Amino acid sequence: MRNVVLGLLFAMLWASASVATKVGVAQVHPLLLANIRFFIAGGLMLGYAYGLQGSKNTLPRGLEWKHLLIFSLLNTTIYLGAFVLALKEVSAGIGSLSVATNPLFITLLSAVWLRRPLRVREGWGILLGLAGVALATYPLLQNSYATLKGLFILLAGMISVSAATVYYAQVKWKLSSLVINGWQVLLGGICLLPFTIYFTNLQTAHFNADFWGAVFWLIGPVSIVSLQLWFFLIKQDAVRASLWLFMCPIFGFFYSYTLLGEPITTYTFAGTALVIAGLYLAQREKFTK
Repeated sequence: MRNVVLGLLFAMLWASASVATKVGVAQVHPLLLANIRFFIAGGLMLGYAYGLQGSKNTLPRGLEWKHLLIFSLLNTTIYLGAFVLALKEVSAGIGSLSVATNPLFITLLSAVWLRRPLRVREGWGILLGLAGVALATYPLLQNSYATLKGLFILLAGMISVSAATVYYAQVKWKLSSLVINGWQVLLGGICLLPFTIYFTNLQTAHFNADFWGAVFWLIGPVSIVSLQLWFFLIKQDAVRASLWLFMCPIFGFFYSYTLLGEPITTYTFAGTALVIAGLYLAQREKFTK
């Protein structure tokens, strides 16, 4: 019962990232929101790793810097940069739904990158997932809650984070997960900074309560609490933990409807159902084992 409560709490917090981002980008340029989040979150993680934990952690050396830089570019600079830019163009619900499709893109990229044969059910799972996103998005394109530009930016981000996951799995890391996450977030923010400076007009930025509330929600409940819950659930049972990802788009659409007034239609339900079916089909072998 405890794991069920923690799983629900994880899904609820993880799904809230899109709404918090949507609130933040309404106040400042999306890249500025991302950069401030990266610097604060990265600084907090590295401060804890090297300050409070002290000698338990070492600085990256040699090729580790190269691996961290590549991972940070894919996982933070490109993916999260694209995500915040896309949330200016698409609804928070679609943002949550896109995050849920991550395992499908990982399956596809791992087949291409690692030359692993793509199973028939995995192929059908990917097609169902993409069809679900298209179906859920269709009515939103007609009433200005989504644009093709935003969807393409979101797609680019999903491809990037999936590539980051496959790359991460290929590296034999000797650093702790806390150090890796701290450095990849901080380095990702540094790489993003030139673009933020070029595109951001500080005169139009509003550093108000909504902005800081969004920033600290993304750092605290989303980046820290939900990830710790995720690591705990994976430790208990990795397969059952992945099932909680299926709940994220459901909570995401609920938040977008109740907090932001974004529409929910029969297309939303049908599209979400297709995405969940596609996720299950593509990973059915894991679940049956």
